[in-house]
Amino acid sequence: MEPSVLLLLALLAGFFLLLVRGHPKTRGRLPPGPRPLPILGNVLQMDRRGLLNSFMKLREKYGDVFTVHLGPRPVVMLCGTETIKEALVGQAEAFSGRGTVAVVKPVFKDYGVIFASGERWKALRRFSLATMRDFGMGKRSVEERIQEEAQCLVEELRKSQGAPLDPTFIFQCITANIICSIVFGERFDYKDRQFLRLLELFYQTFSLISSLPSQLFELFSGFLKYFPGTHTQVARNMQEILDFIGNNVEKHRASLDPSAPRDFIDTYLLRMDKEKSNQHTEFHHQNLVISLLSLFFAGTETSSSTLRYGFLLMLKYPRVAEKVQKEIDQVIGSHRLPTLDDRTKMPYTDAVIHEIQRFSDLVPIGVPHRVTKDTVFRGYLLPKDTEVYPILSSALHDPRYFEQPDGFNPDHFLDANGALKKSEAFMPFSIGKRICLGEGIARNELFLFFTAILQNFSVSSPVAPKDIDLTPKESGIGRIPPTYQICFLAR
Repeated sequence: MEPSVLLLLALLAGFFLLLVRGHPKTRGRLPPGPRPLPILGNVLQMDRRGLLNSFMKLREKYGDVFTVHLGPRPVVMLCGTETIKEALVGQAEAFSGRGTVAVVKPVFKDYGVIFASGERWKALRRFSLATMRDFGMGKRSVEERIQEEAQCLVEELRKSQGAPLDPTFIFQCITANIICSIVFGERFDYKDRQFLRLLELFYQTFSLISSLPSQLFELFSGFLKYFPGTHTQVARNMQEILDFIGNNVEKHRASLDPSAPRDFIDTYLLRMDKEKSNQHTEFHHQNLVISLLSLFFAGTETSSSTLRYGFLLMLKYPRVAEKVQKEIDQVIGSHRLPTLDDRTKMPYTDAVIHEIQRFSDLVPIGVPHRVTKDTVFRGYLLPKDTEVYPILSSALHDPRYFEQPDGFNPDHFLDANGALKKSEAFMPFSIGKRICLGEGIARNELFLFFTAILQNFSVSSPVAPKDIDLTPKESGIGRIPPTYQICFLAR
């Protein structure tokens, strides 16, 4: 259904409900913002290019902290590096609740490590961090798993013999296999049909979640959920992935050896058994499958999308790629795999990867938070359960920290001596208590995959660098890189 048709339906429904319910009331003293219409909220202030553009325009008028009514519900926006840090770090516990992403709410239902809140979230996060650390540092460390996957990737890219290809699924394969090896205890062949089907579902779902219709659904989910749309396709896709996960869990259950847990699933099943007499335990089947969906989805899409944007930028700025290769040649050479120890000796490459992450801006409005109690912030009273959007894009493009906030420039992360320079505004994984729990794995993946590819291949495009368009395919909850063709030429 066209967004304009959905909007018309929503407006009609809103005016009908207005007659029945009147003006929404909020307690507390929320930050300023545009005056909302009853039920419809600030729909008239929404930019047709999406939520982020709408919020950035409103920031110009109302400052770094303001309130927007997404349909009938008020959401507080936090913009700028200092504002986000003050909330998510300075008042970390108060801002540690999880807000709603309407298009996936029916699937996650507040279960699992990403969308849970309160004690459920704390228990699942503690368990997930400890288990991923244990399996990442066991007989085969995360570094070794990534190095082995990098070797498989290089062999696969050699088969292309320099012919143009779309890197979407190959980059998904390598990042998915790392999380699969920890969570499911196995990696998949790049031609495995079921594996490729899952990756197609991930890609399609991330695109749908970030689309304009899904952003409209965020405003009027209470009404639009009764009609077909992107939310119904998202639910179907997620259910197919959950079916795969459920079958995998049952296979693990049937072959479980309590004395030798193989992976995340085995460890969780043992914890479930240990706590089966506890009526209030969070270690039950629903939290397991939704946590697995969360880890599998987030662990695949964010890193693969960053690599896709990264190599598109290398095509757009070939001199940057050449400088990275020069540093690779000096520090690593051509006869061994890159290691994580190499990173400290490669400040330019590290700066390039940081700038790729900053420029990619993959989760621009952040995953929504919710305050866990009545909270005073900058003189305003946010009632318990008020939703909060930390607009990460406003930090990643903060002109006080980045000289060319809208351009691509690795010098943003280099000091006058050419050493890596850290920036408080660099928060692609968010910050505070709800920082992405896969941050360490993702950073390691980006460095080892990026360097392994440029160690073995030069890259070129059928399109001239000046004609390469960096505009994202979708920009909403996530930013989806444009599709493109790339040639991997053996060095």
